[in-house]
Amino acid sequence: MAKKTVSKEDLKKIGGKGKGFIEEFKSFILRGNVMDMAIGVIIGGAFSNIVTALTNDFINPLINGIGGAEVGGQLKIYGGQVIKYGDFITSVINFVIMAFVLFVLLKSVNSLMAVGKKKETEETPEIVKSDETVLLEEIRDLLKKQK
Repeated sequence: MAKKTVSKEDLKKIGGKGKGFIEEFKSFILRGNVMDMAIGVIIGGAFSNIVTALTNDFINPLINGIGGAEVGGQLKIYGGQVIKYGDFITSVINFVIMAFVLFVLLKSVNSLMAVGKKKETEETPEIVKSDETVLLEEIRDLLKKQK
């Protein structure tokens, strides 16, 4: 078998492609929205733990104390299998709390962004005319002069 030799030109082609890929990857990672998303995921995970602790340590005992129901209850079915309806109720409560907090947070962020946009539009009411509009106005003015 003959060995295939790789020329310097082949190495340059391969190296150039790899470098472009790495540069493209670095620009993707360092974009602001990717970093914001990563921070959001980390904070969301931590917030999920807080909501779970709130539900398990405060809300479930209150429901148990007031209603006398066992939130962590189980329903035994055939073959020793168990339906954990209490865990499902806890998950639903966690979801509702998370959804409510995210709704309030999103609503407040949107209202803050709307205030910022209103200020921008009030400060710059400058109207820029397109080239076609300027040309049509010149034609109109010339026709008026001819009459």
